Amino acid sequence: MNAQQSPLLWWQKDIIYQVYPRSFQDSNADGIGDLEGIRRRVGYLRSLGINAIWLSPIYASPMADFGYDISDYTGIHPLFGNMNDFDRLIAEVHDAGMKLILDLVPNHTSDQHPWFIESRSSRDNPKRNWYLWYDARPDGSVPNNWLSAFGGSAWEWDETTQQYYYHAFLKEQPDLNWRNPEVQEAMLNVMRFWLDRGVDGFRVDVMWHMIKDQQLRDNPVNPGYLPHMPTCDQVLPVYSTDQPEVHELVQKMRQLLDTYHERMMIGEIYLPINKLVMYYGAGNNGAHLPFNFMLLSLPWDARQIAASIDEYEGALPARAWPNWVLGNHDQPRVTSRVGLQQARVAAMMLLTLRGTPTIYYGDEIGMRDVPIPFEEVQDPQGLNMPDKNLSRDPARTPMQWDNSVNAGFTTARPWLRLAADYSRINVQRQEQDPYSMLHLYKRLIKLRQQSPALYGGNYIPVHADTQALAYIRKAEDAPSFMIILNLSHRPCYFKAWQQPCKGRIILATSPELEGTQVADAVNLAGDEGIIIELEP
Repeated sequence: MNAQQSPLLWWQKDIIYQVYPRSFQDSNADGIGDLEGIRRRVGYLRSLGINAIWLSPIYASPMADFGYDISDYTGIHPLFGNMNDFDRLIAEVHDAGMKLILDLVPNHTSDQHPWFIESRSSRDNPKRNWYLWYDARPDGSVPNNWLSAFGGSAWEWDETTQQYYYHAFLKEQPDLNWRNPEVQEAMLNVMRFWLDRGVDGFRVDVMWHMIKDQQLRDNPVNPGYLPHMPTCDQVLPVYSTDQPEVHELVQKMRQLLDTYHERMMIGEIYLPINKLVMYYGAGNNGAHLPFNFMLLSLPWDARQIAASIDEYEGALPARAWPNWVLGNHDQPRVTSRVGLQQARVAAMMLLTLRGTPTIYYGDEIGMRDVPIPFEEVQDPQGLNMPDKNLSRDPARTPMQWDNSVNAGFTTARPWLRLAADYSRINVQRQEQDPYSMLHLYKRLIKLRQQSPALYGGNYIPVHADTQALAYIRKAEDAPSFMIILNLSHRPCYFKAWQQPCKGRIILATSPELEGTQVADAVNLAGDEGIIIELEP
């Protein structure tokens, strides 16, 4: 729970904002967002107080999985523009004093990537061992029981070479063989290409998938599987993910990053806390920020969240830096998970916990999941599963900028339909409303950036019950704050028994409370959160 003593680096102090490029801003009237559109909105992000932009994939791709199936790691998909557009974007981002983080997808390529085309051409091709090719079992069945995250077996038969190849996701996304040193060097060269071009870091897709059990042992059957769960959950992926050797690969990527000035690496890792923290590496030589998705998956319950924060803080290795995420392109939006009023409380939590926060585009205006008719579903996870409700499309709809046609996102038909209420829920309208979600985010971000206790201080747990969560953020020679969050819809009553709670409310989800003096006892309305500047 102690803040580190050395000066904070940019990725520790800054706030990361995820842009899903297809849905942020269209500049050429094709209904799909692009790099030039993002460039035109850099000023908005700067005004919001954002310091670092993370882009979901923009690489050349057949788009079987909307860019997570890459056919050229050093090329830009024409939908998003070209390399000149990228260079203009990164120059503008840097001129604004901001950082740019790219998605890196090292676990798998597209089946249209030249590497895979060579690999599947014959069994003796030099790139055959760049992917995971195996014979059928003696009875002709698949090599083992591993399942694809998008449904069905993770093995695809190749008629030409009479072997199966492994794909953890779509069959159009064959997994690379990271035990092959040539694969490792090829991917490090991809990183060098973009680092030399000026990118400030990478978010590494499915980092925990990158290496698999060499013996190809069957995964155990999941005794807790229920019919409503994704089919891949029928087995526990103990041999197909999170293998011990993965940490050696992450360390090699980190070593490369460390040869550049202040570059960083985020790891996408959906694992329990005790396994997640292993990705920091021994002596912090792994990922700088293994993504902590706790707030995406936990029940919205004050006691459970408080206990999990303590577990996370207690499990962090020495000098490791925490991080927090409320939303991303794979999960339902926070407003749809907890409701509009609790989303305001969630924003206060995200921006006052210790560590680097990540904001998903549109959450700052309270965008909700948009109902996409079955016949319009585009996400392969939704298309390949019997249950269309597993589609991720509802959380990927276009950014709602204003009340003009298509919310100012495009003048053409958007690739996904917009929310029906975009004329009321948009950036332009909320910028004019001092009580809006956008204004709350701006004020929280500004307070965080100006307060050493919030961007770098210690986390001190205070209280949690069936309704309220309270904690203190404290730094030496700077004001300290107590944050009290009512995670229920009913009024709650808080009394500080062990920590003094004397001070003034300086920010609240309901601005009417601001300026109020408090002394030990606080009464909160339902869906209320407050930040108290404590008296010295």
